[in-house]
Amino acid sequence: MVKKTFWISVIGGLFVLLLLVLASSVLRVGSELESVHRLLAWAFYVLALVLVYVLVINPLRVILMAPTFSIDALEDGNHARTYKRAARTIRRLPIITEEEADAIDAAKGDTEATKRAIRTTFNGSIKEEIDQTIIKHSQTVLLTTAISQNGNLDMFAVIINNIRMIRAITKACGFRPSFTHLGKLSVNVAITAMIAENLEGVDISEAMPSRFSETIRDIPVVRGMTNSVFQGISNGMLTCRIGIVTRKYLFKENKLNSTHKIRLDAYRESFKLMPKIVTGGLSGFPKGFMNFMVKPFFKNPLNKKGQTNE
Repeated sequence: MVKKTFWISVIGGLFVLLLLVLASSVLRVGSELESVHRLLAWAFYVLALVLVYVLVINPLRVILMAPTFSIDALEDGNHARTYKRAARTIRRLPIITEEEADAIDAAKGDTEATKRAIRTTFNGSIKEEIDQTIIKHSQTVLLTTAISQNGNLDMFAVIINNIRMIRAITKACGFRPSFTHLGKLSVNVAITAMIAENLEGVDISEAMPSRFSETIRDIPVVRGMTNSVFQGISNGMLTCRIGIVTRKYLFKENKLNSTHKIRLDAYRESFKLMPKIVTGGLSGFPKGFMNFMVKPFFKNPLNKKGQTNE
């Protein structure tokens, strides 16, 4: 109970901090608009309030209002009623296949069969949907932070997209992580946002071989693009990791006692998904430049069609 209360306090504190940061940025922009016209400033304030509700408050409401259930957390003991409620929730999901729905229906009244049906559905269409959600939001973060040249915008983009991703994962499976795990995810999102904000000042050419570094420094446009792509890929990978950790909290809460193991597995899986994230997120960049930047994420370079060479 004490642990749960602590993490609820962490979630609340981070939420208040986020609102204060957002309010500070909104008031700063509003004061500049007020010098142009007072009505323009008030229109901006109204728009900001609407966006904060739609992009932050409402997704958080969806997450917090969702029920909590873990496929493995209740492995020991007889929890027939809990599994029955979980089966009803999953059965209503539009993403599950007819075979999965039939298996859940056929398992009614049999707790062990219900467990197997839930496990199969989680690791089938639900996992596939969650992975697609993770890729989609990671691509959005990658592209947004690669284009943006402002640390504050990168921070807000990471926070908003991570919240929306967790909400989408919650809606996809019908459940949310426990308050303890939501607190840990909140800390991860905050750290990722701070990293995104500070990546703006990193010059990737300093970490490259001397000849290549000198070439980049001599061509400001290439240097700026290289830094932007590096920032986008880094933020996209961190977002992907948070999505995978969220999925693991939902799927195997009882078996992931080691924080180190969670992080290690999440990084391994994020590297497997990064080729799709990078190619999709950087599809608008020049092909030759993108082939060079994404090469570390593939065993073979990309060909002209954007696919790996065999």
